[in-house]
Amino acid sequence: MTAVSASVRPGRLKEFWRYFSENHGAVAGLVLFAALVVVAIAAPIFAPFDPDQQFRDALLMPPLTHGSEGIFLLGTDALGRDILSRLIFGSRFSLFIGVVVVSVSLIGGVVIGMFAGFFRGWVDTTIMRVMDIILAFPSLLLALTLVAILGPGLTNAMIAIAIVAQPHYVRLTRAAVLTERNRDYVTAARVSGAGPLWLMFVTILPNCMAPLIVQAALSFSGAILDAAALGFLGMGAQPPTPEWGTMLAEAREFITRAWWVVTFPGLAILITVLAINLMGDGLRDALDPKLKRS
Repeated sequence: MTAVSASVRPGRLKEFWRYFSENHGAVAGLVLFAALVVVAIAAPIFAPFDPDQQFRDALLMPPLTHGSEGIFLLGTDALGRDILSRLIFGSRFSLFIGVVVVSVSLIGGVVIGMFAGFFRGWVDTTIMRVMDIILAFPSLLLALTLVAILGPGLTNAMIAIAIVAQPHYVRLTRAAVLTERNRDYVTAARVSGAGPLWLMFVTILPNCMAPLIVQAALSFSGAILDAAALGFLGMGAQPPTPEWGTMLAEAREFITRAWWVVTFPGLAILITVLAINLMGDGLRDALDPKLKRS
């Protein structure tokens, strides 16, 4: 039995990679995302300067400028801080935001969606009406309102974004549970004496993960975008944190005379979100049986 399981797993991984690799954009997105992870983990190695170090003799220096401490590849900001170093350290915040938001919203959404789809009745009705109310508001506006109530800051911004993203996981999980709950393997487990929690989280949940994985990948980029938007509006990470949205907010007044202070943080957000979205498309192609080509 063990040998059979061991042979099936590599076969599934090989099939997954075959469908994933057919999408060349997804492979490119995976490479870019892997590079971002490496840069974020080894930020002190890649960054030429400390992100908060100020060079008073190099204020708003353009890219490829030689300063007293070395060369500023992407220039400096209004306080004389190296933009490249701040972008590299900012990748840590972006990845941290994505991981925390997706983890919190995924776990909460799966638990709530499992209960809604499995028990049905008033439990299902109550949960789904609450989710409908949350979805009725524009996501960024609702997140901004929650942060205004909780107070500005990176932690509160992540909580607000996680709450806004949760209904999508609830609806996906509920739909998958409704599809799976009456199948033969669930009935067999119920007849053998499995309890509700076992049926939900051991029997049914593993067969509902494919759409949730795709949604998590796409929500990762959405979390980064929302956090950058909140930072730009002054409700997310606060200065001098080298978060990309906060960097854009600090550079607003210098757009006309120092293009690099807004261009490079904007490109960092663009490239990161694009890479994650491309990777999410590849995951959808590889995990959704309806999209697999024979």
